[in-house]
Amino acid sequence: MFAKPLIALLLISPLVGACAGSTRVLAPTVGCSSLIPRGWIEPVPSAALPSSDAVEADWQVFGIEQTGQLARANGRTSDVVEIVTSCEARDAKAVRQIERPWWRKLWPG
Repeated sequence: MFAKPLIALLLISPLVGACAGSTRVLAPTVGCSSLIPRGWIEPVPSAALPSSDAVEADWQVFGIEQTGQLARANGRTSDVVEIVTSCEARDAKAVRQIERPWWRKLWPG
Protein backbone atom coordinates (compact mmCIF):
# COMPACT_ATOMS: atom_id res chain seq x y z
CA MET A 1 0.00 0.00 0.00
CA PHE A 2 2.83 2.41 0.76
CA ALA A 3 4.94 1.17 -2.15
CA LYS A 4 3.15 3.09 -4.91
CA PRO A 5 3.49 6.55 -3.30
CA LEU A 6 7.10 5.79 -2.41
CA ILE A 7 7.92 4.76 -5.99
CA ALA A 8 6.20 7.88 -7.32
CA LEU A 9 8.17 10.03 -4.89
CA LEU A 10 11.43 8.40 -5.95
CA LEU A 11 10.66 8.99 -9.62
CA ILE A 12 9.67 12.64 -9.16
CA SER A 13 12.39 13.72 -6.70
CA PRO A 14 15.25 13.98 -9.28
CA LEU A 15 13.10 16.26 -11.44
CA VAL A 16 12.25 18.53 -8.52
CA GLY A 17 15.87 18.61 -7.40
CA ALA A 18 17.07 19.48 -10.89
CA CYS A 19 14.70 22.41 -11.16
CA ALA A 20 15.63 23.71 -7.73
CA GLY A 21 19.35 23.27 -8.31
CA SER A 22 19.68 24.74 -11.79
CA THR A 23 22.45 27.27 -12.31
CA ARG A 24 21.86 30.96 -12.85
CA VAL A 25 23.55 32.55 -15.83
CA LEU A 26 24.12 36.30 -15.69
CA ALA A 27 25.04 38.36 -18.70
CA PRO A 28 28.18 40.49 -18.33
CA THR A 29 27.35 43.87 -16.79
CA VAL A 30 30.43 45.67 -18.08
CA GLY A 31 30.59 46.75 -21.72
CA CYS A 32 33.57 46.04 -23.95
CA SER A 33 34.59 49.70 -24.12
CA SER A 34 35.22 49.73 -20.36
CA LEU A 35 38.10 47.29 -20.86
CA ILE A 36 40.09 49.80 -22.95
CA PRO A 37 42.54 51.82 -20.80
CA ARG A 38 41.46 55.42 -20.11
CA GLY A 39 44.71 56.94 -21.35
CA TRP A 40 44.13 55.57 -24.83
CA ILE A 41 41.43 58.13 -25.55
CA GLU A 42 44.19 60.68 -26.07
CA PRO A 43 46.22 60.34 -29.28
CA VAL A 44 49.86 59.28 -29.11
CA PRO A 45 51.89 62.51 -29.22
CA SER A 46 54.44 63.14 -31.92
CA ALA A 47 58.13 63.28 -31.08
CA ALA A 48 59.48 66.77 -30.43
CA LEU A 49 60.85 68.47 -33.52
CA PRO A 50 64.47 69.59 -33.30
CA SER A 51 65.22 73.29 -33.11
CA SER A 52 65.89 75.34 -36.24
CA ASP A 53 69.67 75.23 -35.69
CA ALA A 54 69.69 71.42 -35.26
CA VAL A 55 72.47 69.31 -36.67
CA GLU A 56 72.06 66.08 -38.59
CA ALA A 57 72.30 63.95 -35.44
CA ASP A 58 69.36 65.81 -33.88
CA TRP A 59 67.21 64.95 -36.91
CA GLN A 60 68.27 61.31 -36.69
CA VAL A 61 67.24 61.20 -33.01
CA PHE A 62 63.91 62.77 -33.99
CA GLY A 63 63.38 60.06 -36.63
CA ILE A 64 64.10 57.30 -34.12
CA GLU A 65 61.78 58.83 -31.51
CA GLN A 66 59.03 59.35 -34.09
CA THR A 67 59.32 55.71 -35.16
CA GLY A 68 58.94 54.69 -31.51
CA GLN A 69 55.79 56.78 -31.16
CA LEU A 70 54.38 55.21 -34.33
CA ALA A 71 55.09 51.72 -32.99
CA ARG A 72 53.35 52.70 -29.74
CA ALA A 73 50.26 53.93 -31.63
CA ASN A 74 50.13 50.83 -33.82
CA GLY A 75 50.46 48.63 -30.73
CA ARG A 76 47.36 50.26 -29.27
CA THR A 77 45.40 49.33 -32.36
CA SER A 78 46.26 45.66 -32.16
CA ASP A 79 45.63 45.65 -28.39
CA VAL A 80 42.17 47.21 -28.82
CA VAL A 81 41.27 44.65 -31.49
CA GLU A 82 42.34 41.85 -29.10
CA ILE A 83 40.35 43.36 -26.20
CA VAL A 84 37.18 43.70 -28.27
CA THR A 85 37.55 40.20 -29.74
CA SER A 86 37.94 38.68 -26.26
CA CYS A 87 35.01 40.70 -24.94
CA GLU A 88 32.75 39.61 -27.80
CA ALA A 89 33.72 35.97 -27.16
CA ARG A 90 32.87 36.43 -23.45
CA ASP A 91 29.46 37.88 -24.31
CA ALA A 92 28.74 35.17 -26.90
CA LYS A 93 29.52 32.48 -24.30
CA ALA A 94 27.04 34.05 -21.88
CA VAL A 95 24.35 34.17 -24.58
CA ARG A 96 24.98 30.50 -25.46
CA GLN A 97 24.54 29.54 -21.81
CA ILE A 98 21.31 31.50 -21.54
CA GLU A 99 19.84 30.13 -24.78
CA ARG A 100 20.76 26.46 -24.31
CA PRO A 101 17.90 23.93 -24.05
CA TRP A 102 16.36 23.28 -20.65
CA TRP A 103 17.87 19.82 -20.30
CA ARG A 104 21.38 21.24 -20.79
CA LYS A 105 20.77 23.68 -17.95
CA LEU A 106 20.56 20.77 -15.53
CA TRP A 107 24.37 20.48 -15.67
CA PRO A 108 26.63 23.41 -14.80
CA GLY A 109 28.79 24.97 -17.49
